[in-house]
Amino acid sequence: MRTIRITGTGSALPGRIVTNKELEQMVETSDEWIRERTGIGERHVSVGETVVTLGSEAACKALEQAGKRAEEIDLILVATCSPEQYLPCCACQVQAAIGAVNALAFDVNAACSGFLFALNTADAYLRTGLAENALVIGSEVLSKLVDWTDRGSCILFGDGAGAVVVERCEASPGILGRALHSDGTGGGVLQCGARELTTPYARTSAAKTDQKQQTDDREHYIQMDGQEVYRFATRRVPQCIEEALADAGLAVPDIDLFVLHQANARIIDAVAKRLHADREKFPTNLERVGNLSSASIPVLLDELHRQGKLHRGDRIVLAGFGAGLTIGACVMTW
Repeated sequence: MRTIRITGTGSALPGRIVTNKELEQMVETSDEWIRERTGIGERHVSVGETVVTLGSEAACKALEQAGKRAEEIDLILVATCSPEQYLPCCACQVQAAIGAVNALAFDVNAACSGFLFALNTADAYLRTGLAENALVIGSEVLSKLVDWTDRGSCILFGDGAGAVVVERCEASPGILGRALHSDGTGGGVLQCGARELTTPYARTSAAKTDQKQQTDDREHYIQMDGQEVYRFATRRVPQCIEEALADAGLAVPDIDLFVLHQANARIIDAVAKRLHADREKFPTNLERVGNLSSASIPVLLDELHRQGKLHRGDRIVLAGFGAGLTIGACVMTW
């Protein structure tokens, strides 16, 4: 039976680290307050690195580990919600940067669930024979979308990229079960505005323009109802994981590691508790990198892989949630 397996991982983080202590100088907060409510101690922020440069670096590391040349890659998917350009897409820019001349390339935007959505898209391409292998990348530069005067959001996010090389195989099982969902009715709890429609054919009145001018700056930053996001995540993530496990014919005790989106330590604690799972099976790196959105899961995967904490045959769950609202989980054998 055709299936897939991850053969290489890679990650890239900007060199500039911003600690909670530094944020104390910018907004009314404290290291203790941030750690207690989020578990985050520091985050990496761009001083010029882009979604493409970070994604390309992570991709090259994953290719090297997989023993693949860029020109052997058939498909490149970049999950991101923070591109520097609308056109061309980040995946095509990564393709050019690394020399993957034979790859089909396009972006996926499902915010913090993006890597999971992209991984399952790659799985569909590989299982159906449309590609033999793929590079799946999650890359974000969220620091440009953050209002650094808003203590509710500026403490959370960081920049970085993670990548995996996925190859089709005929033997060992890869993705065993999955559950992917979207709920657009809840989109207002986590959003970030883009350019308005201001063509000659859609002019707004002067009064409306003046009013809009006052809110434009705010709308172009991440806006979040933290309590609603917390409620959504702690309720839906366990449900989604249980749905994916049922699809795989497995149960919580069968899983070796749960690799969750690194948004908040309290959310991870709550998910473990609701699943009645050992908290030790939920590794974290958010204390060092913060919330990396679509890069969160692949960066943590790369860390675990390079630290020797993932072994062939391990059963792992990947799960994420984010703006949209989107949520996903998949069960796979490493």
